[in-house]
Parts: sequence; structure tokens; C-alpha cells
Amino acid sequence: MSSVWSGARVRAATALVAVAVSGGTACGTSTEDGGAEGGQDTAGGGAFPVSIGSALGTAEIPEAPERIVTLGQGSTETAIALGQTPVGVERYDWAADESGHLPWIREAVEERGDELPELFTGGEDIDIAAVLALEPDVILAPWSGITQEQFDILNDIAPTVAYPDLAWSTDWDEQIDLIGQALGKGEQAEELKSDIERQWAEAAESRPEYADVTFSYIYTNGPGTLGVFLPDEQRVAMVSGLGLTVDPVAETLPETEGTDSALIGLEQADLLQDSDLVFTFYSDEETREQIESQPLYAEIPAVASGALVASDDNAFVTASSVINPLTVPWVIDRYLPLIDDAVSRIS
Repeated sequence: MSSVWSGARVRAATALVAVAVSGGTACGTSTEDGGAEGGQDTAGGGAFPVSIGSALGTAEIPEAPERIVTLGQGSTETAIALGQTPVGVERYDWAADESGHLPWIREAVEERGDELPELFTGGEDIDIAAVLALEPDVILAPWSGITQEQFDILNDIAPTVAYPDLAWSTDWDEQIDLIGQALGKGEQAEELKSDIERQWAEAAESRPEYADVTFSYIYTNGPGTLGVFLPDEQRVAMVSGLGLTVDPVAETLPETEGTDSALIGLEQADLLQDSDLVFTFYSDEETREQIESQPLYAEIPAVASGALVASDDNAFVTASSVINPLTVPWVIDRYLPLIDDAVSRIS
């Protein structure tokens, strides 16, 4: 794997090994852009049928789903947190453990005493036959990259909840809202969002020293490149939730279309001179050595002083790139020691 992901992948991790996020909530009106209508009570969530619009079409859900299939990122975790383990999920081998599942998903399913979901190929070549064989009542894909053609096929198999606007661009809280609507569990979805905010607040309160620390979250596409994730991107929002402050320079950078980031080039690395910490990720140790050996990169003040939070653990990189009810507690326990160490190195 290259030093960072490109295209759809810099969106998916921003898909996890890709990019996306900001901060809104789903509408409660009937639209083709993410709203809901019908008998569904979007606040309390219990009545069906419900219609959920998206950029690709409308999911008409006649009754409370029992057999759930998920695509993209985050839907699996939210469904589990709402009390329903999917029967099938898109596989994500890059960060999976020996079970083939993402570790926080496996742990949660095992704790519930349920069977692990069936795994199937997703992405550009969704295994439609495998999805069909799972006999889903609903397909959840609000944070995914499914195409119009894929949606049309999937929505014929079962009501399919896609993204309200652009692929890989659904806000984390909006995703929880949409899944809560689809499962008839609107009130529980609200509780999940509040619980995420509570966990962040508790973590921030436990580290008052973070309040005055600024950071930038960066990535590279190879030698000579440099990108900065923007404040609303999910991995940045994860760190902000812990009480650190995004370096104001990020607000001044123009977004590279569709990435929730700004590709500025390594020649502009001096823009990060006021970032107390730098966050990033590497696909492996060899890539890390290659990137950090570049003089302009090594001269970034936070990098030079060792005030760098970086990981080449695929599972951690993935979990810290998406905000949902299962990743947040899994990440907080692992993030705080890394951040503590980096803060101690601020020069």
C-alpha cells in the first residue's frame, strides 16, 4: 500500500484508508436528499413504513428490518450499537484481525453472544450474489462509495439507504440518524450520539493540559506531497473531541475537491510551523522511513521535536479515522497514551 490512499480511498479513510465528515443531522421531511417520511417518528422512531431519500434514490422500508446488510464504513457498528447485528457486512481485510472482521466489531458481536456476520466483497465489485443470498430486509450504505448502478441493483434486492449528498461525505452524526430511522430506533440513535459526545468530554476533562495544544492532521501521497485534513474531517473531529484545538491554518486552506483535505505540497510544509502536534499515519515502517527522510518533512517543528502522533497499526489507523459508537471507546483508550507522549515532546 502506498504512503497514503488516493481518490476514493483518501475519502474512505476518509474510508479508512480514504476521507470524509463534517457535522449535521438528517432531515425529517420527505426529500430525495436524505429526508424521511411516512409513518416513521424520526424522534422516537417506531412506526413504519418509512421512506429515506438519498442522492441515489429512495429506500422504502415497509416494516422494522430484521436482516441487515451493510456496505462502506460505520453502518455495521451503529446497527450493532442499536441492538441488531447485521447478517452480512462488506469485508475490510486491511484492518481485520484473524477472524476477518474489524476487531472492535468482533468484540462487540461476541459480547452480545451473536454470530459474526457473513463477509462479502464490496467496493467497486460488490458481490451481488452474496448480498442476494443473505436475504436482507434493508441494506445500509450511508457512508460508502456505491454508484448509481450499484444502488439500483441493491435497491431492487432490499431497501437501500445511501448517502444524502456525495459518496464518502455523510457526517458521523447524520449517519447515526439515518440508521436509527431505517431501523425504527430514532430515540436510541440520539442516545448514541450523546454518548459519543460524553465520552469525548470525559476524555478531555481527564487531560486539561490538552486545552492549549494545537494540532494538524496530515498525510502524503508519496515523496514530495503533503496534505492537511480539514477541521470537519472525521479523524480530525476524533482528535478535536479529545480536547485539542485544530491549528487555525487549516481553516485557510482550500479543499481539494471531494477529499475533506487540502493537498498543499511539501514545499508548503512551513504552513505547519505553529502546530504543536502533528498527527499522521503510515501503511508500514518502510513508508514511514521514506516520508520522514525528506528534509522539508523532517523540518516541520512538531516532527523535528518528536511531537508526532503516528501509527502503522492498520486497525488503529482505521478505527481512528471513523466516528461511530464502537470505534470511539476503542480509540480513546489507545489514543490518550500516544497523545500524552507527543505532548511531553512539544518544544
